[in-house]
Amino acid sequence: MKSPTIHLLIALAATVIALSGYTVWYGAVSDKSREVAGLQNQILAASETVSRVASARAALTEIAGDEMKVRSYFVPESGVVAFINDLEARSIAQGSTIDVSSVSTGGTPSRPALMLSITVKGTFDSVMRTVGSIEYAPYDVLVSSFSIRQDVEGVWSASLGLRVGSVPIKSATSTP
Repeated sequence: MKSPTIHLLIALAATVIALSGYTVWYGAVSDKSREVAGLQNQILAASETVSRVASARAALTEIAGDEMKVRSYFVPESGVVAFINDLEARSIAQGSTIDVSSVSTGGTPSRPALMLSITVKGTFDSVMRTVGSIEYAPYDVLVSSFSIRQDVEGVWSASLGLRVGSVPIKSATSTP
């Protein structure tokens, strides 16, 4: 028979070995848990960044549409002919004729403008309706000078100086 002391020493040694193994494994698992928590924080930060980037892109897309809408109120330097054709169409629709005397650029570098000098001829009613149509056109238009007179034959003519908001050619075609 074996003595109870040997059994006690064997049990004590097995307990110490088991506790040592448990401590080593507990430390290893704790280290891995900390690594996983750090990776999870990195994943959350990356997910938030991706979410912010996606919302910024959506906002930029929305702003690009608004930018194009705002730009439609300005006449690019390359679109002067189309703008003059629009003015002529407005005058014809009102039963008058329009003559463009001069077109020049002006304004400041931050607020470029086109300066137009035009004459509208026709009946008083058609001239005034044409002037109103030009003044309330969907453009950044400012009537800087205005005079109206009637000639000997009874034909009315209005001379207008217009300042039309413009955009430089290089920024007239932006890409969203």
